[in-house]
Amino acid sequence: MIQLYLSLLLAGVACFLLHFGAQYRIASLLRHRHPNEWKIISESDGQPTNAVRTWMRLQLALRSPVLPALEDQSVTRWRMAWRYSLWVAWLCWFGALGVQYSAR
Repeated sequence: MIQLYLSLLLAGVACFLLHFGAQYRIASLLRHRHPNEWKIISESDGQPTNAVRTWMRLQLALRSPVLPALEDQSVTRWRMAWRYSLWVAWLCWFGALGVQYSAR
């Protein structure tokens, strides 16, 4: 039972890290392969934005249908990893809580 609990916790942490790593990888791919689209995310009215605003604009781009329209398979693949890894992480963590509750 303890192995299941620890493996669910570890899988949850790994999926959370994948979620944030996918954001970084998407931003990197956009910077190198699609600089005009990255410019839309990283600049506002021709001025560079701060890191928080760039992150917020990236979140909006990740949720919009714009990135799949680029037809870049690696961006689409990382976007899917970003999208579903958070759900899997929460499922793992709730599963770990269920195992902990049932062990009482």
